Amino acid sequence: MDTTCLRKPDGMQLIRHNMINGLFKKGIPSGAVLDVMSAVPRHLFVSDAFRYRAYDDISLPIGFGQTISKPSVIARMVQALSLTGVERVMEIGTGSGYQTAILSAVSGTVVSFERIESLYHRARTVLSGMGFCSNVTFIHSGDFRDIDGLFDAIIVAAGADILPVELLSRLGPNGRLVIPVSDGEGHRIKKYLKRQDGTVMEEEIGEAVFVPLVLN
Repeated sequence: MDTTCLRKPDGMQLIRHNMINGLFKKGIPSGAVLDVMSAVPRHLFVSDAFRYRAYDDISLPIGFGQTISKPSVIARMVQALSLTGVERVMEIGTGSGYQTAILSAVSGTVVSFERIESLYHRARTVLSGMGFCSNVTFIHSGDFRDIDGLFDAIIVAAGADILPVELLSRLGPNGRLVIPVSDGEGHRIKKYLKRQDGTVMEEEIGEAVFVPLVLN
């Protein structure tokens, strides 16, 4: 997606620039991910009370016991999907819609699931106002089986107690799944690559604390 329409003065350009420099120093080299994050106004995805902290590398509450993840965590997870702009992506946990906006700009199509109705409506409203809905299908559900087909990439924005293995069956050949999985204290962010022969490779790409994953 062309992010030119977002590159207009909003008083936050310098702060976003500083955030991007910080992400690069933390090991996020993907030019595609950093470029779109430099354009997407993260402050519009949080409440007015937290806008002054929107570009700090911290998670922030968005209501209903949910949070918008740290910019560095979102960047690392999206980067791990190795998107080239043509993939079909499933996102479990629309939340604020910030990560959805980033995914929409670096993939072909996005199917985003959100089980909390108020967050589902809020994210759609914010994203439609930015022109980020043309390649995004929003689904108000906690069950990823509500849509058919295989995906090139799946990203889960909540922490699972154990890996939901059924997600692997929704990956096409060379599909990638990125999901936080509990280690007893926090979560290890895992990347799973489903190879052409159906075998799966696992890689750990970071750690963080997430809200619990709830699936129907």
